[in-house]
Amino acid sequence: MQDTLAVITIVVVGLMVGVEFAVAAFVEPIFNRLPDDARLAAHSDGARLLGRIMPIWYMSSLALGVAWAALAWGGDGASPVVAGDVLLVVSVVMSVLLLVPINSRARTWSPEGAPADWKQQARRWNVYHYVRVGVITLAFALFAVALV
Repeated sequence: MQDTLAVITIVVVGLMVGVEFAVAAFVEPIFNRLPDDARLAAHSDGARLLGRIMPIWYMSSLALGVAWAALAWGGDGASPVVAGDVLLVVSVVMSVLLLVPINSRARTWSPEGAPADWKQQARRWNVYHYVRVGVITLAFALFAVALV
């Protein structure tokens, strides 16, 4: 049971890391090369779509990690699993405190109604997102170490 849960956790977290890495490394740089009106629309659409999906993915990843830690408690691989869970908690806290407020505003951006500092807000979101990608990548690596 624990091995099955470990594999499921690693797959779910690994896919989440892949999506978030793709946003940071490919999607955002593409958005940033678009003309301003298209860039605003892309940010707004991305904020709406990923803003619905990613919270569920993050919380599911954390729930799987916590369940794995509970099953592994006292065993050899428990420490990296718990450390990975702590990093997932950090990523959720970062998301709620730093990224979600910007994302919530970005959902409503349009060429007619964007705030004057929308580019700065988008840049700030990207910086926070890069840090978050690092945090969840480290969590994924710890989960992988725990499995072996």
